[in-house]
Order: sequence, then structure tokens, then C-alpha cells
Amino acid sequence: MALAGRSYREVCDNFSWSIPATFNIAHAICDRHVGAGRTALIYETAEGRSTEFTFEHLQERSRRLANALTAQGIARGDRIGILLPQCPEALIVHLAAYRLGAVALPLFTLFGPDAIEYRLNDSGAKAVVSNAEGIEKLLLLRDRLVARPLLIGIEDRLDGSVLGFSSLLEAAAPDHVPVETSAEDPAIIVYTSGTTGNPKGVLYAHRTLLGHLPGVEFPHDFFPQPGDRMWTPADWAWAGGLMDVLLPSLFHGIPVLAKRLRKFDPEEAFALIGRHGIRNAFMPPTALKMMRQVAKPQTRFSYSMRSIASGGERLGEEMLDWGRDVFGLTMNEFYGQTEANLTVGNCASIMPLKEGSMGKAIPGHCLEVVDDEGHPVRSGETGTIAVKAPDPVFFLRYWNKPDATEEKFCNGWLLTGDTGHRDQEGYFWFHGRNDDVIISGGYRIGPTEIEDCLMQHPAVAMVAVIGVPDSVRGEVVKAFIVPRDGTAVDTALQADVQNFVKARLSAHEYPRQIEFRDTLPMTITGKIRRKDLRDEITGKTS
Repeated sequence: MALAGRSYREVCDNFSWSIPATFNIAHAICDRHVGAGRTALIYETAEGRSTEFTFEHLQERSRRLANALTAQGIARGDRIGILLPQCPEALIVHLAAYRLGAVALPLFTLFGPDAIEYRLNDSGAKAVVSNAEGIEKLLLLRDRLVARPLLIGIEDRLDGSVLGFSSLLEAAAPDHVPVETSAEDPAIIVYTSGTTGNPKGVLYAHRTLLGHLPGVEFPHDFFPQPGDRMWTPADWAWAGGLMDVLLPSLFHGIPVLAKRLRKFDPEEAFALIGRHGIRNAFMPPTALKMMRQVAKPQTRFSYSMRSIASGGERLGEEMLDWGRDVFGLTMNEFYGQTEANLTVGNCASIMPLKEGSMGKAIPGHCLEVVDDEGHPVRSGETGTIAVKAPDPVFFLRYWNKPDATEEKFCNGWLLTGDTGHRDQEGYFWFHGRNDDVIISGGYRIGPTEIEDCLMQHPAVAMVAVIGVPDSVRGEVVKAFIVPRDGTAVDTALQADVQNFVKARLSAHEYPRQIEFRDTLPMTITGKIRRKDLRDEITGKTS
């Protein structure tokens, strides 16, 4: 199933899926690597102390935890919450869940009580493993949790109200045979970020890991290569950290760096990469834009990167040029969503990059742009980007939401909900979310192109573009801009920004309204929440 070929076409022609009938993630990412004493995880504490963990260590600890959970009544199919940052215990809980045939439920540590309560109740979690900070949140809402989950703390408590992680492991037997799981058996629930309505639980099968592999190997320039080491600042509670980095890297036996960053520090990111010899990274665009603000990193830090992949928002040519200058490589962008992740991307070593495009279909995936009835449209026509079913990377279903699952598919296609077009060479072009498209004077305007243009302006640090009501044109373009430090905000700057877009795009796309702000609303995964800005304009509340 590994990628091979000297051109995009050769890679696609040589690729074929190999999905076994039985498959278990714990065996695939841990057990089969045991015996050589290889490093699986490098963990750096907040104080800067580093420890390396071998596959043997992870196997032994996860076996003990699987036995301990069984003794506490946790069984196949039960959901196990993992309210932990990037740390060894988080990975051990994942492995133990897969060994039991249970379902791992990663939860973001910065969630407030309401967010945790919703996810635990919606999933019916039977157990939650967390650190001291998370346990305090869980104890406060324990009476509101319908399933009354077992609470396990990685720091033992003296009052005995929570089971101690270390104590459970020490008392458990070190041998455990994983249950035999089908490739189609449930393994993970990842909740969407909930930009509209309540979050939906996206249920993954064990084979979904195999479906992700080409989408990691391709934009990371034929990952893995000798000496590779992977890191991401993205939390493992999200598909970007878990499915784009942690599990695929361990599948290939590649060490992963883990460190909790409460707040992303661009200088610390450069230092981490150099300190641990990181060669490969998944970096969200927001993180890269912050790293761009670091002065002269080439002379202040020692690093040697082989690949950087980015996704979630388009980078733009100026950011790509910065990456070539600072890292000596072309950062490859990829595209996907939680339900069908990493299906489009770039690999600059074997295909030309088209400025502004999403790339081509990653080998193994079939994509088209379809109309409202699910029929492919001609090259150049706008429609909904869709992925042909079936596909190994697909989610199984939305948890407890059969109607939403049915609505996700049309005429044999999974609908991404994103509008775009495909050109005659097979490159996909993102226009925007279906509800992000701006209709102004009869023109359909995608916000991303304008945002990319504005990011090239020397005074712009961050930007979000939406459509706002207008009595004449229906909607006009409005830009919310966070200026760079030291920028004087006045009417002259506003005019300069507007003319900047007019000169680079077209008159109908320039922002007729501009609002300068100190910050923009962001999801916890680092994406700008355009919906929040639209709701402000219309007077709605989230």
C-alpha cells in the first residue's frame, strides 16, 4: 500500500488498497514493532525534561491497563474518554481501548464543563482518564453524567474519590491478548468542532487508520524516510493530531514528539524542532503564520526539516515562499474533513504546485465536483467537492445521528459541504464552505481568495472575510483584520488595503467594509470562525 513512482500518474497507477478483514490498531501501531527496542514516543515535560518510551514499554503498560479496565467492567464496544494532553498516558489509554475492542473518545483538555458533559453524555462513555486539572472538572459535573463513568486520574488522589492510574497498572497482570477486531469495527469517536449546531460524534473504524496513510505519506514527500521524526502542535484530541500524525507515524515505526503547549509559542516551536531533531511536522496555518513573525530563525535556531504539511486554511503563495526561505522546502498543503480526511493534497517533488489550488486527489481516493443531485459537473464548473464511496478513510457514521449520516451522502458520493471546482489537469480549487459563499451583485465570491490576497499586505497579521447584507448588491465583502504590531490604523490604511485587493483580484471582490480588531474568533483547532462574525452582524448568538 506504500506510495511509489516518479510522477503523480505513476504513483496513482502503482497504488492499491490492502485492507485485511481483521485489523486492530493496537497491534498495527505497537505490538508488531516490539522486539527491536525502538523509540516510539519522545516526551518533553513543561519543565523541559525529556524521556523516550519504547514500543515495548507502551505494550506492557497498555496490556496492564486493558486488564485493569476489564476488572472494572469495561468491555468491548464501551467508550473510554481520554481527557489528556499530548503525553505517554494518553497513548497508553488509546492502546488499551483498542486491545479491548472498546472505542477511544479523545477530549480536548481546554474544554469547559459544558463541552465535556455534552460529549460524555452523547457518547455514553463508561470511563474517563484524565490529569488533575481534568479530574476537577469531571468531579464538578459528575452528577450530570448519565452513564456515571469510572474516573481514573493519572495523578493519584489521597481522598480515594478517583481511581489511580499507576495503582491500577501495578496491580494488573502484564499479559493481555487483544480481542480480534474486524477492520470495520468501531475504534474512535472524534467530535467535530461544532461551528454550527451541536458537535457531531464522528465514528471511525479500525481500518480508518489505513485509509489515512496515503494522505500522510504523500504530502510528507514519501513518508517515512530514514531518520524521520514527527511532531505537531495540534492536540491529539483532534483528527489533525491523532490521525494525521500520531497513529500513522507509529504505524510506520517513526518516533513522535509529545509536549503539551498550553499556548502556541512560535519561538519554542523552532527550538523544539531543533532540540529533538524533528524532520517532519504537521503545522496548522495559524501556527505557521505565527512562526513567520519570528525574526531570523535560520540564524537563531538549528534545525533540518524534510517535510512540512499544512491544512485547514489555505496558506497562500507568500507563506509558501517564506517556508522555502526558512526551511529550505516546499510546504505541502492537504485537505480533508473529519468524516473523510486527507483526500486531496500536494507533493511538490513529483507534481507542479498551482498557486491557490488544493492539489490533486491523493492516491487511492476518487473525487469529483458534483451538483445538487450528486452528478459530476464539467471541469471548471462550480459545485460541491465530493469523495466517491466506498473509501477506507471514511467514517462509519455519526454517533446517534442516522439522519445526519444519510444526509452526508448523495448518489454514491460523500459530500464535503465545500464548494469548488476542478480544472482540466485534475487540480481542485476551494471556493468556500457552502454557507461561506458571498453572493454580491450576482457574483459568487469565495472568501478564501480574498483572505489570501490580504495576507500578502504588509500591515495584515490575520484576516477573515464574510458577506454582509447590502440593499443594492444583496451582500458586500467585509474584512475583519488584525493588523501587525506597530501598524497605525487609519483611513489611509483602509484605503490602501482596499486598493491592494482591487489591484490583485478584481473590483467586485475588494472589501467594501473593513473592521480592524485585536483578535478574531477561533475554533479550538485553530480555524477562524466566520460563523461567529456573521452572527455578530445579524444579531444572533452562538
